[in-house]
Amino acid sequence: MFTSATANAPFVARINKAGNRLTAVGRAVTLLGVVLPLLLIGILKFTAIEIEALRPFVENTPWLAWLYPAFGSAGASYFLGVVELATALLLMASVRSVWAGLVGGAIGSVTFALTSSTMLTLPIWETGSGGFPFLNGLGAFLIKDVALLGVSLVILGSSLQQLVSDLYREVDRSDEQPSKGWRS
Repeated sequence: MFTSATANAPFVARINKAGNRLTAVGRAVTLLGVVLPLLLIGILKFTAIEIEALRPFVENTPWLAWLYPAFGSAGASYFLGVVELATALLLMASVRSVWAGLVGGAIGSVTFALTSSTMLTLPIWETGSGGFPFLNGLGAFLIKDVALLGVSLVILGSSLQQLVSDLYREVDRSDEQPSKGWRS
């Protein structure tokens, strides 16, 4: 069926090129998939409706309850909004900056770990349908944060790997020429 490897080389090269393009598009869509919710929900944090909607999340989650005494209900919402918007901007910049990827990936990882963990303290199962495994509206809203946590961890890990690679390149070049700084 198959002929020699050299006869199939053009076909294999086309398949490889298509795979590379799909991977690049997938990465862009994945980044957009984490940035858009952060931007859109971050903007909402500055509205009266969202300030009230946050109340059950903050009040019923011990590791978030400190926000209200520290900032008040509006201030807590604004604080979370600033964190979400800053994270979105850093993740967008991660395409060009390893440092933005490190900081954005770290903040995103903490953010989504915290929001995912609220599922442990909030009623997320649809009791009318028999409970687990049927998510209610709140559970359906929160479950996506598990995937967003994964994306943030990948961005953080990739940025860390890139930083190490850049540092090793700097060390290798230091034998040949004087260092020009972190990003020469």
